[in-house]
Amino acid sequence: MYIINYIKDIFNAVKSLLIGLRRTMYYFLHHKEIITQQYPDNRSTLKLADRFRGEVVLLHDENNEHACTGCSACEIACPNGTIKILNKFEINAEGKKKKAIDTFVYHLELCTMCNLCIVACPTDAIKMAQTFEHSVFDRNKLLKKLNFEGSKLREGVE
Repeated sequence: MYIINYIKDIFNAVKSLLIGLRRTMYYFLHHKEIITQQYPDNRSTLKLADRFRGEVVLLHDENNEHACTGCSACEIACPNGTIKILNKFEINAEGKKKKAIDTFVYHLELCTMCNLCIVACPTDAIKMAQTFEHSVFDRNKLLKKLNFEGSKLREGVE
């Protein structure tokens, strides 16, 4: 009984090997498209999938305005504390205090690229960029401030 199971295991292993070799030879002889990309030689022509998740970015327009209201929904949705929003209160033209972001801090080294912060944002102020080369020697370079210097809330966003 033991020998029969042993021979069956060997037969199944050889069968599996031959199936894999058949597929490899098929792609070798009938290659219609090249699947393997030669990174980093192809950086200029590299095409990533649209659904690729690289890092979180805060979208700014040409007037250095963004849509982040400082509601902290992304900070709450983040499972491991990657995002920290530091708010300040500004007095608007009517004399009311209005919450605005002072600093939007993003810890790239903690991010799992789960996209929960993007889904939670009610104003679509942040999105996932397609940047993926994050290798650095100093971990402090992975701590990013996403709002630009002097940026402000876009008019009409509440």
